[in-house]
Amino acid sequence: MNILLLGSGGRENALAWKIAQSQHCNQLFIAPGNAGTLQHGTNINIGVNDFEAQKTFCIENEINMVVVGPEDPLVNGVYDFYKQDDTLKNIIVVGPSKEAAQLEGSKAFSKKFMQRNKIPTAGYEEFSNENFESGKKYIAQHTLPIVLKADGLAAGKGVVICNDYNEALQVFEEMIINKQFGEASSKVVIEEFLNGIEVSVFVLTDGKDYQIIGHAKDYKRIGEGDTGPNTGGMGCVTPVPFMDDVFMQKVETKIIKPTIHGLQKENLIYNGFVFFGLIKVNDEPFVIEYNCRMGDPETEVVMPRLQTDLVALFAAMDNGTLQDANISFHENYYATVVAVSGGYPGEYKKNMQITGLSNVQMKNDSMIFHAGTKINPEGNLVTNGGRVLAITSSEKNITEAVNESKKILQQIHFDGMYFRNDIGYEFQ
Repeated sequence: MNILLLGSGGRENALAWKIAQSQHCNQLFIAPGNAGTLQHGTNINIGVNDFEAQKTFCIENEINMVVVGPEDPLVNGVYDFYKQDDTLKNIIVVGPSKEAAQLEGSKAFSKKFMQRNKIPTAGYEEFSNENFESGKKYIAQHTLPIVLKADGLAAGKGVVICNDYNEALQVFEEMIINKQFGEASSKVVIEEFLNGIEVSVFVLTDGKDYQIIGHAKDYKRIGEGDTGPNTGGMGCVTPVPFMDDVFMQKVETKIIKPTIHGLQKENLIYNGFVFFGLIKVNDEPFVIEYNCRMGDPETEVVMPRLQTDLVALFAAMDNGTLQDANISFHENYYATVVAVSGGYPGEYKKNMQITGLSNVQMKNDSMIFHAGTKINPEGNLVTNGGRVLAITSSEKNITEAVNESKKILQQIHFDGMYFRNDIGYEFQ
């Protein structure tokens, strides 16, 4: 098969690495890719939302499958674009329809979906400019802490946990009146704070059947001890020690099965990944959010741990044999530590030269995934984003896996480079 992968981050580097290993992959193209994806396929200078340019490329290069990495093109209807075009409709698209992608694209949509399908989640109300004053009253009588979420996509920055009422009112006004996230915060979901430990579970589904392909615990805060502002993710670990058979059974029974059943019942076309953002509260799982694609940096641990051929799973998803697929995992623990640019998640510089990669000493089963990198006109590897590199290592326990990833990062340098030393701290 000739495969086109859309995206340019660490997630796409990990997907490219996994897809390229498949016996079913003939040629792999990544649009637009990064310096790391070059090791596994051919980068092409086409944007993830430039559907017309993708169409031309797919026809000229006889593409059989399109794998969608980030959320933007899914919410913008990339699946529908391919399936409604006579020249593209036979291409396998890994990703949900535009309507189904609202599970990620709109917090209000996903909350209503969970209510209809009796899926455990935090209690909530939604507000907009029309009922702004009611929202202020709702905040004033709500217990603290209180969670405010911009309804639409806000690049992982649209969720704020407030510990006092003045802060909550200020955030609420910032989102709705001052349009902090543009259209994404024209509607705000206010929900109760759930106290527990977060974990993510990933499934591949055809909207009828599903297979669990992994789970991971990620670390969103910039500072050690989970302090400071949220980021896109500073690292993650898998398997998570508390994700035992008993808890996983609850996740399947109370969350995964009702979700897939809900997709089917509501005629939502879904061929792709579902990311269940969960929180464990007193041994019970609740859904914090759905995402309609793999997470980043979770993909960087989930893909190395997954033993099964990923492209074979995509083909099974397409031809209705997903329930017959055998999913197997490597036995070790995996840990990813992310190196970021100084100033991230606020303002940071780009085009900082990255050195040390070419002579890194590391074990065979460690991997360096590129997130925000590119090759500059002089042929040097430079930074091109807030999250720059994701180092994944595999060991017999989490502590050793984290230490191995940190050892590798200590051999790499770019100006302002920072990473957390305490990834997986609860399990060490």
